[in-house]
Amino acid sequence: MSVSDGRVGPVAQSLFCLRLCGRPDAVSSSLLSSTPFEAAILDLDGTLVNTLGDFAEALNRMLAELQLPAIEAQRIEHMVGKGSEHLLRTVLAHVLSDGPSGAGQVESLYPDAWSSYQRHYLAINGSCSSVYPGVLAGLDELKARGWRLACLTNKPLSFARPLLQAKGLDGYFSEVFGGDSFERKKPHPLPLQKTCAALRSEPGRTLMVGDSSNDAQAARAAACPVVLVTYGYNHGEPIRAVDADGFVDSLDQLSALLG
Repeated sequence: MSVSDGRVGPVAQSLFCLRLCGRPDAVSSSLLSSTPFEAAILDLDGTLVNTLGDFAEALNRMLAELQLPAIEAQRIEHMVGKGSEHLLRTVLAHVLSDGPSGAGQVESLYPDAWSSYQRHYLAINGSCSSVYPGVLAGLDELKARGWRLACLTNKPLSFARPLLQAKGLDGYFSEVFGGDSFERKKPHPLPLQKTCAALRSEPGRTLMVGDSSNDAQAARAAACPVVLVTYGYNHGEPIRAVDADGFVDSLDQLSALLG
């Protein structure tokens, strides 16, 4: 597809041309600094809080209870981001992969696995996790701009709210939504559309901040600008290869990108 064939809009044309020139950061900064934002939606796991330790602890307690092999944290990192149901099925498939009927066992074990995982995760929620450096300063800067903030995660709401409270982050957000708050999860645009409505903000004036292609795809489909942090969990794929309007190495760098 050519840039001038009429099938892409002006923003996409600018991004395409400037990326060809090898200056994606210049593209992002210009686009973001010219947008009159009024709100932001932030992901939780991998964006605000490093929860890999929580996942590993709860999942391995669950696996031990089911008399299944343990799983390494490094493997879990590539499985996080698409909701707890997907995470559990992926973990079960992994630990059962050497067995003759692994695929069939996943669904038969899933109800007990889900019950066990919920119990163990709620018991340790936040105890093996930490807020990423720069998050508090970054959130303070967004609040100082007068923006309305929401936290939108694919994590169940019953996990998300206590985690935010445990880490002292709940006071920043007027809205918190989990993977079970709406009919669909990210990367579907519905959760962002519903969150924008709750924030009383236009999608084009609402910045999505996340750590993965899930967040970027949902933002693109919902017509929200999107910035991705370069840490976090992106299914084992290079984060800078994802289509986004900007990248930051720390949340406290976001203000400089916005201008």
